[in-house]
Amino acid sequence: MSIYIRVQREHDSRTDPVCLYSELDADRWETRKVEAFRDGSYGYASKKEARGPTRLGVEPIPSLGEIARDDQFKPAEITRDEFDEIWAKAFF
Repeated sequence: MSIYIRVQREHDSRTDPVCLYSELDADRWETRKVEAFRDGSYGYASKKEARGPTRLGVEPIPSLGEIARDDQFKPAEITRDEFDEIWAKAFF
């Protein structure tokens, strides 16, 4: 069973993503990821391919509570449909 999350990131950087979307496996490893940038562009990564600077994480993703401990991050669980919608925007 997969888990889907969105993490909004508040910062002033023009090059870092402002929102990250991840599909996680049962052990919380990313299997697909989308990064949304301030200029409206997207990067994506999967086990098969990647576009832009986006890459899958090199360790499991922490719980939403752990992520939220850093004030710049606003994490939330989302549905598979919500993830697939942003994946389609980034991929196509």
